[in-house]
Amino acid sequence: MNKTLLLILCDFLLLNLLALTRWEKAEPPRAKLPPVPELAANAVSKDQDIVEMMRQSLADEQSTRDELARQLTATDAALAAREQSLTRAQVERAKVAEERNALAANLTEAQRAAAALAQKITAATQEATLTKSQLAQLQRELAEKETETARQKEALANLEKQNLESRRQANAARRQVEGLTVAVAVAEQEKKNLGETAIALKTQVELERSERIKVQDANAQLAHGVGQLAEKSVELTKEIRDNRPVNANVLFNDFLSNRVVASFAAGRKGFLGQSNRNKEATTVLVTDGRQIYALLHISDTLFSLAENGIDWESLTVEFNHQGGNRSAAAALIFLTQDPRVVVLPMDAAQAAALGAKVYPLAAEPMKFPEAVLIDGGGRGYGEVAFKLDSTEPGFVRVDNRFFKRLLGDFAPSRGDLVFSKTGELLGIMVNSDYCAVLKDFSALATIRPGADVRGQMTGAILERLIARARSMPIKLQ
Repeated sequence: MNKTLLLILCDFLLLNLLALTRWEKAEPPRAKLPPVPELAANAVSKDQDIVEMMRQSLADEQSTRDELARQLTATDAALAAREQSLTRAQVERAKVAEERNALAANLTEAQRAAAALAQKITAATQEATLTKSQLAQLQRELAEKETETARQKEALANLEKQNLESRRQANAARRQVEGLTVAVAVAEQEKKNLGETAIALKTQVELERSERIKVQDANAQLAHGVGQLAEKSVELTKEIRDNRPVNANVLFNDFLSNRVVASFAAGRKGFLGQSNRNKEATTVLVTDGRQIYALLHISDTLFSLAENGIDWESLTVEFNHQGGNRSAAAALIFLTQDPRVVVLPMDAAQAAALGAKVYPLAAEPMKFPEAVLIDGGGRGYGEVAFKLDSTEPGFVRVDNRFFKRLLGDFAPSRGDLVFSKTGELLGIMVNSDYCAVLKDFSALATIRPGADVRGQMTGAILERLIARARSMPIKLQ
């Protein structure tokens, strides 16, 4: 028999023996001892102490867990706030990086355009120099041809004289010696030769004349080409000048030299007697190509859209430049584009007498993504980026977050003048965020200064301007 099978059978029999044996009958019963009351009381007391101790431990553990929960909640709140701050900082950093990349790309493109234009000017200059040298060579050749033609004409005249002399000699020979046939034949042959020579010379003269005409035509074409090259050079120079931004320091210095002082004085009768107002503001002269104006914000004048319109009885407005000649304004015009923008028209003679520069309106206001903002009082200036607003076509939004202060400590505000990087006037700030881009000077209302302006009903005009300003979008007010 297999040993493995034998072991399995032995184990099976042993297990059956153990299972079928009644072990309770095999062990004798033990004697029971009487209960001891004192020990039972002591056991109950110890159990109560253990239960009380466990209850106290559980209470301490619960308080510890509550304190840990409160600390965990505070830590979670602080961590969430820190994560939000970190997220905002990352977003701002990404925006700054994008704008920095855009500015770098614009600078690279401008440098590339400037290099291309410089190459065009160099090529045009070399071509003009080469054309001038060719023209000088052609003129020298023409002078040589004319000298040769004169010499040939002189030779032809000499030949004709010789021909006449030969004819006279032949006639004399025929009359005197009829027998000199050989001499006559020789004379005739010479005459024939001279005639052929004269014809050849005439043909050569005609050729020289046609060549001279061709040379003159070529000179005219060369002169026309030189003129065209000069015009192209002027156009390229103008294009480079128009596409080259002007330094902000130069623009501010130009503003300080050409700003004009506008002085306002008005009077009216009130409950407490005569009321007079006086105010001065600095600005610049601007033109739309037809008329010259002084540009102001309504807050720089005596009028205000924050108070009810009241009729004024007298009003005077004068200009002066650096304390020099004074000139009176003929009218105050409130623009249709924005009633807060005021222009004071003047003629060319007044502008010339003031001696201040007249700024043109920006022909391409969106050529550069940045502009130069100058405080109306001349306290400071800086470069600022601006963006188009599709909902407000006549205005651009100034990005105050990236305002670069170059001089003075100020923030963009209403009445500040905005210049393009080409030195032209772009517009005026109507509030701290939006700039009115000036294109024309259409009038919404007009007040004409004078000693008696009661008939113009200035109060009603101001009420209409207030209603127009309040009807504009909130972001422009």
